[in-house]
Amino acid sequence: MRIEGRVVGPFQENTWLLVDPATNRAALIDPGDEGDAVLAMLHHSGARLEAIWVTHGHLDHVGAIAAVMREHPVPIYLHPADLMLYGEGAIRAAKMYGVPFDPPPPPDRTLAEGDRLTLGDLAFDVWHVPGHAPGHVIIFGHGVAFGGDCLFAGSIGRTDLPLSDGAAMQRSLARIATLPPDTVVYPGHGPDTTIGEELASNPFLRGIANPIRR
Repeated sequence: MRIEGRVVGPFQENTWLLVDPATNRAALIDPGDEGDAVLAMLHHSGARLEAIWVTHGHLDHVGAIAAVMREHPVPIYLHPADLMLYGEGAIRAAKMYGVPFDPPPPPDRTLAEGDRLTLGDLAFDVWHVPGHAPGHVIIFGHGVAFGGDCLFAGSIGRTDLPLSDGAAMQRSLARIATLPPDTVVYPGHGPDTTIGEELASNPFLRGIANPIRR
């Protein structure tokens, strides 16, 4: 498994490229902005794009999808609870922040609790973890988790945005904390981290020192 990242756009969002070396198939996770830079990362990898996986529909996580799709028309996966954020919500947010935005085409695949995503010989589980956004998911497997804007190094995603829910976020964080401590978290913003590091030092996870177990 190979993971490459690119920080893009005014919100400094992390776009992730996941490649299965055995089959040379790739998925883009949260292509957020700077379509040319995201396409360059993909082309440099030499991998064949199979899908776009979207952890949630906020503006800064979907802004490069249209550019990618013009060259690589692949399935777009999104939880249906985030359709409003992904569409009209992202357009309104771009106008509010005064940033350019290329609206993405509609998703044609859904993500849901318990789904299993495959990429070549790799397989990843999907959890629905609302809070930052109503349709937020994490995608995890093989010792890594693509966490979107749930858990950051030393922090967590905002819960003061439209359709955010602080109580739901706490429940989702408690669930994410049950992942193995050595799970590497590739977040939507900032450096990667591990579940163990965040349980030991993240002030927002105090009280989750003995997390619930699945």
